[in-house]
Formats: sequence, C-alpha cells, structure tokens
Amino acid sequence: MHRLSGFHQSAPELPEEEEKGENMAVRRALFTDCDQDLSALDRIFRENGIEWRLLHCRTQADVVRECQGVEVLLNQYVPLGEEAFAGLPELKAVVRHGVGVNHIDLAAASRHGVTVCNVPDGSTNEVADHAMALLLALGRKIVLLNRRVREGSWTYEDAVPLFRLASCTVGVIGAGRIGRAFAGRARAFGMRVLAFDELARAKGGLPDWMAMTDLDTLLRESDFLSIHCPQDGNIDLIGAAELAKMKRTAFLVNVSRGGIVNEEALAGALADGVIAGAAVDVVTREPISPESPLLRLDNFICTPHMAYYSCASVDDLAAKLAQEAVRLISGQPPRCPVN
Repeated sequence: MHRLSGFHQSAPELPEEEEKGENMAVRRALFTDCDQDLSALDRIFRENGIEWRLLHCRTQADVVRECQGVEVLLNQYVPLGEEAFAGLPELKAVVRHGVGVNHIDLAAASRHGVTVCNVPDGSTNEVADHAMALLLALGRKIVLLNRRVREGSWTYEDAVPLFRLASCTVGVIGAGRIGRAFAGRARAFGMRVLAFDELARAKGGLPDWMAMTDLDTLLRESDFLSIHCPQDGNIDLIGAAELAKMKRTAFLVNVSRGGIVNEEALAGALADGVIAGAAVDVVTREPISPESPLLRLDNFICTPHMAYYSCASVDDLAAKLAQEAVRLISGQPPRCPVN
C-alpha cells in the first residue's frame, strides 16, 4: 500500500497572512489525518495556489486545537461531531477522503452550517472487483482448498458441494454505484441478480435484469448475498433471524461497513451450518480481534478493509478529493454534498 512514508514532511507549511500581502488572501486547507499517498492532491493544490498541511489528529480536541481559522477541512478517519463543529466557528466545509461518512455527525455539521462532502466514485471498480473476488473464493472454496493442498490433500472432495455460478442467484443489498457495479460483474458470470434497496426502488432507473424485491425474498432465494449499503440506519440489518432465512448452502459477502452484519450471529450461523460461508472486508471494530470466534472457522474469510485499494484508486481518490476542495475554496458549489 502507498503510505505517506514521510511525504507529509514536504507538504507546504501554512504561511502567515502578512507574508502574502494585504491584497493576497491565503487560500488554504488542512487535512486532519491520512494514511495514503497524497501526491495527486498536492499537485492539484499547487496548481491552484492552495496552501495545505497534513496533520495527525486523533480526536476532536486535536482537530479543534490544530484547525482554527480554516474554512475547508479534509478528513479521513478522525471523528467529527458537535465538539469539532462548535469549536471551529469559521469552518464551512468538510471533504471526506472516501465514500463513507459514518464517523461524521451530519446533523451536527448542518446545525453549524458546515457542508460535508465525500468522494463516492474514487474506488467503485476496486470495491466491486473485491466483492466479486470474495464471492468466487467462497463459491469455489479457494481458501479452503489451498489450505488442504498445503496439508497434503489432493482431492476436490474437501470442497463438496460446489455449484455452477451460472445457475446461482446473487442478492445485492444496496443498489448504489458499487452495488450496481458488482451486480454487473455477477451477471457477466451468468448469475440471476436480485436487489433490495428501497431508495433505489423509489428512484427507478435500474436495469431490467436487476430485479428489485423485498428483503425476505432476497434472503430466501439468494445463493450469494452481497452487502453494499451504508452503515447509517442499517446496524444489525443482518442478524440471527435474517441468517436463518437464508439457504444452508448460501454465502454472505460484506465489503460495505462493519456492524451491518451482527458478528456474534454470523459466527454462530457459520459454526452451526446455518449458512455455508462468509467473506468480509470490514468488521465492527477494526482491526478484528485475534480472539474473534470468526477467525477459528474454516468457512470464514477476512481481508483488512482494503477493498477500495489499488494504485490507480489511491491517485484517483486523492485527485477527486483535491478537486472538490478547490471548488469549495473557490466558492463554487460542491459536486458531492451529503448533508
């Protein structure tokens, strides 16, 4: 992964206002925290005459202390809520490095007149690809068979039963950009696609092959269930009762957010054979605890919240983040407001 590796040390220091002259106001932005390569962002900011600095905030108190006077704040992980927004009276906008904004209190931001934006399309292909890779790994039992071969076994019998993907149904919870991109990949394998998303159903415009249905029907009929909805309003959406409605041969994939699937219920369902397997890129508390019962199960796969990542997506995300900040600093309307 491209880490900062000292890059932030070359990021420009914010100059004093008087160094710019009376008629040359400093256009600036602060980044609360980030663990990615920001070369593309730095280039765009420099081209637009914007001074910026990367901080290493971990708490809202850090943000309030370090970010006084700034109007546009960039943010990756550090939580932003009432304390931060009340403590930064000049703040006008926050741009989030990524899609999810579950760590930002949108209601508090609105109360303080702060616009929150995200970058919803910086890694759509990567996340859809990763979800499909996890589906294939589950459906063909790749991880299990790899382990068995290393143990000295050379037979397909360890993976029985295996099903032809073209005869399977995939259920997609969340029909936004990523959900639709994933559904297109599943369809390319010949799979029947069901979808559950009340907002998307109301908006319409989904392809005919992506059949909208209710959650119960999707759970009962899906051979694979892939989750692509936001965390907000969907905590414990899939719990013990929902898992019990699924086929015993079904698999679950979650590349969205931890907490949407109740992990205690999932561990029980996997251990008891209620469903056949699960693969996730996200958990409620990250990193996953070494003591998690999920890690003791052969039918569970976990990757470290990196579905969004590729060399291209890191640059694309940083560039789109910078472009949104440039629009806001220049007084233009944002491309992707979320509140």
